[in-house]
Amino acid sequence: MRESRTGGRRRSLPRLLAVALPALALSVAGMTAASPAGAAPAAHPAPASRVTQNHKALTDPDRQTFHTTGKAGQKVPTTHLCATAKPGQVSCFAQRRTDIRQQLASAVAAATPSGLSPANLHSAYNLPSTGGSGLTVAVVDAYNNPNAEADLATYRSTYGLSACTKANGCFKQVSQTGSTTSLPTNDKGWAGEEALDIDMVSAVCPNCNITLVEANSANDTDLGKAENEAVALGAKFVSNSWGGGESSTQTTEDTQYFKHPGVAITVSAGDEAYGAEYPATSQYVTAVGGTALTTASNARGWSESVWHTSATEGTGSGCSAYDPKPTWQTDTGCAKRMESDVSAVADPATGVAVYDTYGGSGWAVYGGTSASAPIIAGVYALAGTPGASDYPAQYPYSHTANLNDVTTGNNGTCTTSYFCTARAGYDGPTGWGTPNGTAAFTSGGTGGGGGTCTPAQLLGNPGFESGNTTWTASSGVINTDSGEAAHAGSYKAWLDGYGSAHTDTLSQSVTVPAGCHASFTFYLHVDTAETGSTAYDKLTVTAGSTTLATYSNVNAASGYAQKTFDLSSFAGQTVTLKFSGVEDSSLQTSFVVDDAAVTTS
Repeated sequence: MRESRTGGRRRSLPRLLAVALPALALSVAGMTAASPAGAAPAAHPAPASRVTQNHKALTDPDRQTFHTTGKAGQKVPTTHLCATAKPGQVSCFAQRRTDIRQQLASAVAAATPSGLSPANLHSAYNLPSTGGSGLTVAVVDAYNNPNAEADLATYRSTYGLSACTKANGCFKQVSQTGSTTSLPTNDKGWAGEEALDIDMVSAVCPNCNITLVEANSANDTDLGKAENEAVALGAKFVSNSWGGGESSTQTTEDTQYFKHPGVAITVSAGDEAYGAEYPATSQYVTAVGGTALTTASNARGWSESVWHTSATEGTGSGCSAYDPKPTWQTDTGCAKRMESDVSAVADPATGVAVYDTYGGSGWAVYGGTSASAPIIAGVYALAGTPGASDYPAQYPYSHTANLNDVTTGNNGTCTTSYFCTARAGYDGPTGWGTPNGTAAFTSGGTGGGGGTCTPAQLLGNPGFESGNTTWTASSGVINTDSGEAAHAGSYKAWLDGYGSAHTDTLSQSVTVPAGCHASFTFYLHVDTAETGSTAYDKLTVTAGSTTLATYSNVNAASGYAQKTFDLSSFAGQTVTLKFSGVEDSSLQTSFVVDDAAVTTS
């Protein structure tokens, strides 16, 4: 047991008296609540929340290792899971490595499958480990995967992610009419595509809900109906990893199936190297190209180039023969819609880990722009709900500085160089580049182009210099006491520090405008008399019901450190930001907060 030492208290005498006198009065009146004699402590702490669990899994240093499977552009043997598209039909783009032995989960040690992991993708694309709560990403594919839910459970549990099941409401599997019981016929090829898609959404946005919408067939009409059903079911983000050749009827299909303002629709650019494909060339979708992603010794820790393996294998790109050019696309070499807009990893030689037991035999390495489309859909979800009248494909064009520009490689030969060759700025194979955080996938105008979000700081009295104004705080928390220094100015918020059982809270509600990227920052200093590696006293930071972080006496350090959290998933909502400090019966820990801000862009 730890010894209780009153000498551990750090509060000044006036503050101790201010807090202690009301409690003393209650005690004298016989009103102080006491624990029943012999009462046993709670047997187990409450289970970690979904957000907390996923944050831990994505930031755990033990999960950062990349189990590499090849070099960029290396020719590796793969199988294309879907047959070549017939007229009026499309093909899925998933490719599975055949040189890496597939293994069931029981034969693979935890978190060691070959291929890029969720933590790898978050590292490579600088993605927040929180965000996406309450939002739904839909995946539209053809035919049924009867093992989809079970295989998803294995993928997520292997990487420490929270469960996403039908029972807990996270996962839905429906037909193109929304039926959960009358699903299409099973298909082993498309089953592998579906496994890849839902695993990638899980990897990028593990707090998101997932709806798998299965079309009755791979023809344009059935998949189009499934697309409309996904939106009707409430998804604001829809991923499509399939396509085919262009035709003169596609502009009609644009209006019928892809014109959904307020919804971010991503479509794979194709895997047959240079050449435009539909529906990636729809003016209403985000066309997603493919890269090779490898570790590097640069500041980012990763490097990317155009994915191109051979004359018939690599990311698609090109100038549409039919679809009109949207107003926000400004390249001058193509008079119509240019493909792509952005990109992400797709090279099977640097591929992603996927678990599939219906179309495959367990863990395998997958590639193709089938991987990049759901990755980008997940990034859009992390960035928050799109503006109700927006076509989110335009967002990256207003945030070009917030993308990793891919400047090397090509996907074939072409008469207009940038149609098939990477360069600084915009090019066909990789668009404006790959994600560097989520800012490029919001409507706010930064990095070149305007937008509907006005940059602002939303918190009232962010540095506490006006005392308790706009904040709701426990007695004495916001103060100028000399026992702890402010980060700046005279005031700060000092939670706990008594060396006895005590709870302090500090909160303020903010409304994040729809379509905005929002960032929550504050400076924190933790001062403690506790020693060792056990967390006795804790500060929990929440946004509504979402736990952003928990700090404790173990995090004690000299001076302040700035903390940053992405609140973009709360766009269009009012959310209460709260600090809750809980101190146990001995040895003080002071949690000192100053200079908080919620900034939009």
